[in-house]
Amino acid sequence: MIQLNGYGWRHAGRRAWAVRGVDLHIDAGERVLLLGPSGAGKSTLLAAVAGLLPSDSGESEGELDVDGRAGVVFQDPQSQLVMSRAGDEVAFGLENLAWPRERIWPRVEEALARVGFGYPLDRRTSELSGGEQQRLVLAGALAPRPDLLLLDEPTANLDPAGGELVRRALSSVPTMVLVEHRIERFLDLITRVVVLSPGGGVRFDGQPSVLTGRLGAQLAAEGVWVPGHPMPHRPAAGEPGETLAAYKDVAVRRGEALVVTGPNGSGKTSLALTLGGLRAPLQAGVVVTAWGDRPHRWRPKVLARRIGSVFQNPEHQFVTSSVRSELELGGTPVARVTELLVRLRLEHLAAANPFTLSGGEARRLSVATALASRPALLILDEPTFGQDRRTWVELVDLLASLRDEGHGILAMTHDPEVVHALADRTVAL
Repeated sequence: MIQLNGYGWRHAGRRAWAVRGVDLHIDAGERVLLLGPSGAGKSTLLAAVAGLLPSDSGESEGELDVDGRAGVVFQDPQSQLVMSRAGDEVAFGLENLAWPRERIWPRVEEALARVGFGYPLDRRTSELSGGEQQRLVLAGALAPRPDLLLLDEPTANLDPAGGELVRRALSSVPTMVLVEHRIERFLDLITRVVVLSPGGGVRFDGQPSVLTGRLGAQLAAEGVWVPGHPMPHRPAAGEPGETLAAYKDVAVRRGEALVVTGPNGSGKTSLALTLGGLRAPLQAGVVVTAWGDRPHRWRPKVLARRIGSVFQNPEHQFVTSSVRSELELGGTPVARVTELLVRLRLEHLAAANPFTLSGGEARRLSVATALASRPALLILDEPTFGQDRRTWVELVDLLASLRDEGHGILAMTHDPEVVHALADRTVAL
C-alpha cells in the first residue's frame, strides 16, 4: 500500500532535511506505530504519504508511492476544520467524494458516535474545546472509510475517557500509520513498529515486543516514549509565597506549580485565558493579581512582563518568519534570546520559519516566547504536547527550576505524568 525508496523532504528555506533516506514498505492490513525523537520527521513523513507536501513548499528526493485513499488526522485539529457546524464538518468529505445524499447523514451520525462526540449536529466548531475538536476531526477522517488512516498524536488533546474512545474507534481500522507518544493504550492494536533516526533513514523495523527489551531501554534513554520507564518527580524546593493571581476558587502562588485537570470541555483553556489576562471573565467574578485586578485591561507590554501565556496550539502565538525573530519581538536582549535558544534546544533552528517546526519544537518555541520577558507567572495550556521523552523531561525540569526560582507555574493538562512529576497542588474542574 505504501512504498518509499530513499525518500526525503526539505522545507523551503531550510538547510537541513526534515526527513531523508527512508526506505519503507507497508502492506494493506498492517498497523504501524511510527516512533522517533522530536524532529526526526514523523509528522513530515505522514504529510508526505497523505499527499500534503506541495512541490512549491519544499524539495523532495527519492520515490513515494501510495496505493489507496488516505484519511489523515493532524496534531492540531484546527488546522483541518473547514466548516462552522459539527455535522457539516463530517459531511464535507463525503460530499466531496460524491456520496449519495441519503447515505451521508446516517454515516455522519455513525462516525460521531464512534468517537463519542456528544453534541448536536449544529454545534459550532468554534465553541468546542481542543479535545472535542480532535474527536470531530477523527470522525471526519473515519466517515469516508479510507483505505489507509494516518494519525499524528490523535489523543494528545484528549482526556483519558476520550483517549479510550479513540482507541476503540481505531480497533476496526484495517490499515493505519500512527504517531503517538503515549503508546501504552495502542500496543494491542499495533502489528509493527518503525523507528526513524534523526540523522535520516529507518533505525528499526520490526515487532512491537522489541519495545520491552534492550532496544526499548535504549530508545527511552535517547528520548523516545517507551512503556515501563517512569518519569522523575520534581517536588518544590520550598514553601509557596504570595498569591500571584486568583479567579474564583483557583489561585496560583509564587514558588508553586498548580496543575489543573478535567475532562474535555470542562473549561481549562477558558480558565487559562482568563487568569492570563487574555480575555475578560465569561462569568461573574474578577481576576485579582499581585499587581492589581482585571489584567485583561492592562497594556500588552505590561501584561507580558507580569504574566506569560503558552497556548494549547503553539502556532497561534507565532507572528514572524524565524525562530530568532519570535524571541526578539518586543526588544528582548540578545543575551536573553541566546540563553532561551540554548536552554530549549532551539539554537540549530534559529533561522527556521516557526511554521515548519515539528510539534515538539513548536511547543518549546512557544514556551521560550512566553519566558522572554521573564514574567513572574507562567500559564501553560498542555505544555508537554508533542514532546518526546527527552524534551518532556527537559521541559518539566525547566518549569520546576522556574518554580524554585520563585515564579508561579499554572499548567492545564490531560497528561497524568505532569501531575506526578510537577504538581505541588492540583485542581480538578
